[in-house]
Amino acid sequence: MNASPVAPPSAARWQHSLKDAVRDPRELCRLLGLSADVEAAAIQAARTFPLFAPRGYVARMRPGDPSDPLLRQVLPLGEELTAAPGFSADPVGDAHAVLRPGLLQKYHGRTLMVTTGACAVHCRYCFRRHYPYEESPRSLADWEPAIRLIEADPTVQEVILSGGDPLTLVDATLAQLADRLAEIPHLRRLRVHTRLPIVLPERVTPALLDWLHGTRLAPIMVVHANHPAEIDGAVEQALGMLVDHGIPVLNQAVLLRGVNDSAEVLAELCERLVNLRLMPYYLHQLDRVHGAAHFEVEERVGLAIMEELRGRLPGYAVPRYVREVEGDVGKVVV
Repeated sequence: MNASPVAPPSAARWQHSLKDAVRDPRELCRLLGLSADVEAAAIQAARTFPLFAPRGYVARMRPGDPSDPLLRQVLPLGEELTAAPGFSADPVGDAHAVLRPGLLQKYHGRTLMVTTGACAVHCRYCFRRHYPYEESPRSLADWEPAIRLIEADPTVQEVILSGGDPLTLVDATLAQLADRLAEIPHLRRLRVHTRLPIVLPERVTPALLDWLHGTRLAPIMVVHANHPAEIDGAVEQALGMLVDHGIPVLNQAVLLRGVNDSAEVLAELCERLVNLRLMPYYLHQLDRVHGAAHFEVEERVGLAIMEELRGRLPGYAVPRYVREVEGDVGKVVV
C-alpha cells in the first residue's frame, strides 16, 4: 500500500497555489460551465490584460453564472476593449509621483514602494493594469538608492509596501526589506497593501507573522475584499491569525457595478469584517483606468448607498467613500 502524501509546508502550499492558478480563459469558462460566447470574449480581452485567478478563489464562484460577483472581478470581458471618454492608463497620477524607479510619494509623511508587478489575482478594474512594472527594482541592492532617499527625508514616518502585491514575494525577501527599512531612525510604521489573505489565504503563515513583528516598526495591513462571498472559512482563519497577532487589519473595497453596488451587499460585507475584528476603511470610487469603464457606478448612486449604510450600521462599520484625485493632499471624500 502506498503511503498517504504528506501535506507540504505552509510556504510550499501557497507558492504551489500561486503557480497552479487559472491563467487560460478557456479553462476558467469550462470549470464554471460558461457559454461559448463568454469564452470567446474572455479570450479576446485577455490578450491585453491576462487572466489570473487562484483555484481556491474560483471555487467560491457560482457555476454557470456569468454575473457571479467574484467571477465578474476576474473574467475578461469584451467591454474592456472599448475606449471610454475620461479613462486613461494612469488615472491616479502614479507617473508624476515617482521619486525613484518603484518609489512613489503622493502624500506627506509616507512613501510607497512598488515591490513587484506580480499579483495573486488580476482584478479587471486594477488602476495599475498599465503600470510599467519592469522599471521597478528587483532586489534589495536595486532598492538601495530609493531607500537612501527615504533616509534623507526625516518627514517620512511610514513606508507602504505595494505592487502588484508584495505578499507574492517570499518571506525571506520581505524580512530583509523590513529589516533594512527599520534601520532608518525616523520611520515608525510599515504598511502592507495586499489582496492575498482574501484570494489566497494560505499565504498567511507563521513566517509572514514573524517578519511583520520582527522589527521595531509598527505593522499595519490593508486587505481588499469587495463582496461578502469572498470571505469563506479559510479567509476567516487567515484574517484571525493576523488580528490575533496584534496586527491592525483594515479593508478597502472598490464600488463596482454588478459586484457590490447595493447597500445590502456592502452592509453584509462590513458586518462580516467587523465581526472578524477588521475595520472597514475605504470604499473607493472606481479609478478611471482604461478597460474598466463597465465597472463604474455613478457617484450619486454611491452617495445614496452610503446614506443607507449609515442608517444600517454603527459608525465604526461604515467605510469612508473616497476617490483619488491626482495632486491632492489625500483621498477626497465623495
